[in-house]
Amino acid sequence: MTHKKMNLGPKIALYEPDIPQNTAAIIRTCSCLGAMIEIIEPCGFMFNDKRFKRVAMDYLDEKMIKFYPNEKEFFKFKKKENERIILMTTKASVSYSSFNFKINDTILFGRESAGVPEKIHKLVDNRLKIPLKFKKRSLNIASSVAIVLAESMRQNKII
Repeated sequence: MTHKKMNLGPKIALYEPDIPQNTAAIIRTCSCLGAMIEIIEPCGFMFNDKRFKRVAMDYLDEKMIKFYPNEKEFFKFKKKENERIILMTTKASVSYSSFNFKINDTILFGRESAGVPEKIHKLVDNRLKIPLKFKKRSLNIASSVAIVLAESMRQNKII
């Protein structure tokens, strides 16, 4: 009998990230909180970029990162594993704080410069937002990841 290794906790997925410092800060947050990170390529930078390395420092652990060559492979894998994908988007109407996260959810964030394309919106059932005051456009993605990851972990009594 084989035992499947399970990550009991939420995963953070980044769709084609394009700012190295933000991706490094997200990796650092995930490392500190014990969350896996998944990166849907292509990225807008190289992982040997000095801006990336400066922020990631020694928090970069390759065992906690999974790369997908494109969104097709990402969604294929999630479907096979029966994992729920939660899209964080400013276009949503439901607040992250009123959503019931499951322990093994994948929380997907779009590109800093453009979010995710409409075809990605159509592939997910759950779209959430972080409500903002004063009609501001959006938070920094690294801050958004920290907020939503902490809430998911709190709900599932991981932290």
